[in-house]
Amino acid sequence: MRLIPLIAALLIATPAAAADKVTLILDWFVNPDHGPIIVAQEKGFFAAQGLEVEIIPPADPSDPPKLVAAGKADIAVSYQPQLHLQVHEGLGLVRVGTLVATPLNCLLVLADGPVKSIADLKGGKIGFSVAGVEEALLGAVLGRHGLSTADIELVNVNWSLSPSLMSGQVDAVIGAYRNFELNQMDIEGVAGRCFFIEEEGVPAYDELIYVARAEGLDRELMARFLAATELATQYIINNPEASWEIFKGTAAELDDELNRRAWIDTLPRFALRPAALDAGRYARFEAFLLEAGLIEDARPVAEIAIDVGAP
Repeated sequence: MRLIPLIAALLIATPAAAADKVTLILDWFVNPDHGPIIVAQEKGFFAAQGLEVEIIPPADPSDPPKLVAAGKADIAVSYQPQLHLQVHEGLGLVRVGTLVATPLNCLLVLADGPVKSIADLKGGKIGFSVAGVEEALLGAVLGRHGLSTADIELVNVNWSLSPSLMSGQVDAVIGAYRNFELNQMDIEGVAGRCFFIEEEGVPAYDELIYVARAEGLDRELMARFLAATELATQYIINNPEASWEIFKGTAAELDDELNRRAWIDTLPRFALRPAALDAGRYARFEAFLLEAGLIEDARPVAEIAIDVGAP
């Protein structure tokens, strides 16, 4: 019986295992798209998986994948379309999970403007932010309506998408997020209308994904990270109001009407199984980019995306 107090004392004296540190770089400043990450942090789901996650907004939105490829961060939130191009450019990255499982991108016009159909854009101006992929997406959309990018004028509006549309600088913008720009315009008293690109000839894709360095990938650590975000997503779906309170409570600037609306619109788009991989989706998008002339050959899906839990 004397052993019992001794064993108890030893258990108390034994330090808990140190948590594995993970550096996660977001694609943009914190917003409702990152709900599962923030909730996983605040609810202790990362800690329960033995992870100490440092969440960092980027100084430049183009930096996160490069920093991960260079070994200066462990995980980045990025975009499936861009990942395909980055892999072809030699960036040693791989998709390890999904955050937002549907396209958010849309072709945005004024609801009461002259553009009633995509065909009405002939001779018009279309604003964009990111060259390459967005031009390919736009080309596919226009092609379904007998147009091409030669029939319109492309205008680089940087990240000023909805302002350039509302001011009349352009007739439409590509790259607008349906959960943000539509709400932003409505709050400002200007109604917008989205043409959903996945309904207009663009293959469906994962808008936001988690990417990691392919070389030396710690699959077990990534699996724990994704398990935590899966629990967070389940909590959000089951408790939308409580999770919104948690999210907005992390920073004063998040507690506003735009973020509240965006939160509601983003909920059904979170990946319920963030680790699950739809290989066909990645193969179809690779074929789409090949047909668009943005890549020279189609790579095997395993070079672009993996299921970290697969044997």
